[in-house]
Amino acid sequence: MRYTDRMRVALPLLLGLACAVGTAAAQDKKAPKAVTLSGCVLSDEKAPDLFTLTDTKTSKSYRLTGANVREYVGKLVQTNGSIVVKGLHVSGGLQPSANVAAQAGAMDPSRAAVVAASGIGPTGNIELSEFRIKTIRPSGGACP
Repeated sequence: MRYTDRMRVALPLLLGLACAVGTAAAQDKKAPKAVTLSGCVLSDEKAPDLFTLTDTKTSKSYRLTGANVREYVGKLVQTNGSIVVKGLHVSGGLQPSANVAAQAGAMDPSRAAVVAASGIGPTGNIELSEFRIKTIRPSGGACP
């Protein structure tokens, strides 16, 4: 068998094997890790159909999706589900403020330190992480 004949046979076999390995690797993605959160379910003041939960262990707030939680508003609950990871979103601005940053070295360093320590930070909408609920159950008691 000549070299070119062997290549005609081997090349399709190698391509088929590569596709099979690639497909298996794509299907081997890990499922989202199950997470348990405990905390109070709260209704958003501006949008009454949006609900949030602040985890008692981490004090981090999540926007709840995946289940109707209206009956749990104002109650302590335990939820199981997963944190939805979406594309990276970076927002920000000049720190501590555009005015201080524009003055660069012209501002007295002590005054710049006071402005930086005053806690004046960026304003705007804060995007909460989404928590997709699989199960929810009351854990007894009302929210503090």
